[in-house]
Amino acid sequence: MPLAGKGMLLTSMNIDAANEADFNRWYDREHLEERVAIDGFLEARRYVAHAANPKYLSLYSTATLDVLDSPAYRARLANQTEWSRQSMAHFKDMLRVVARITISNGTGRGAALGLVRLRPTADNAGAWRDALQEKLAPERRDGIISMHLLESEPELSGATADIPAVRNEGARDWFVLIDGTHVGAVSAVIAERFTGPAASPFPLPVSVGTYSLMWDLAKSDIARLNNHLHRNILHRTRIARGR
Repeated sequence: MPLAGKGMLLTSMNIDAANEADFNRWYDREHLEERVAIDGFLEARRYVAHAANPKYLSLYSTATLDVLDSPAYRARLANQTEWSRQSMAHFKDMLRVVARITISNGTGRGAALGLVRLRPTADNAGAWRDALQEKLAPERRDGIISMHLLESEPELSGATADIPAVRNEGARDWFVLIDGTHVGAVSAVIAERFTGPAASPFPLPVSVGTYSLMWDLAKSDIARLNNHLHRNILHRTRIARGR
């Protein structure tokens, strides 16, 4: 299916090897679930680079773009957990982009993801968007499941109070997402449609990369996790009371 919702938060970062184990534990055990639980957040996906920089990439889908400027989200940003503050302090080469999902074609998610970063201008944005309507056609290539365009919102992108060292040069960029069954299929599409002769009317992208899926969490999973936790608490309470 196409991407859920109309808004997207894209974050990517590197992390020193000494902090990497705790960083991954924090993402997997706290951060993704915490973010998806916010009103208006629909799902989160997390990736590790196959051939890309920065190494780690996360995508958060929201019902609307306004969710990423909502009181609920801003309250969470202003009240980070201690584990979050410690983990975010170790981010390096951080990119934080709030974007509008303007094209989303296909029928599902892939185990591999291609990321193509483009830098349009006011003069060529319309022509590029029209061209991408044609290029982002997953049904034409084996191993490609879905393809999407994210158009950044500069006013909402960039640093926050807890992660001020964010690279802001991507605040007006576009990001093409290519979901595939394997990295080879994704890489072939990037080579053909974005870096080879068929790339016209685009110049060379600002960057390209391929990633492998690490974690996929939807809103419905939060309810199941919470119910499972609640049942376990009740079960342990009954055991403690000898019931």
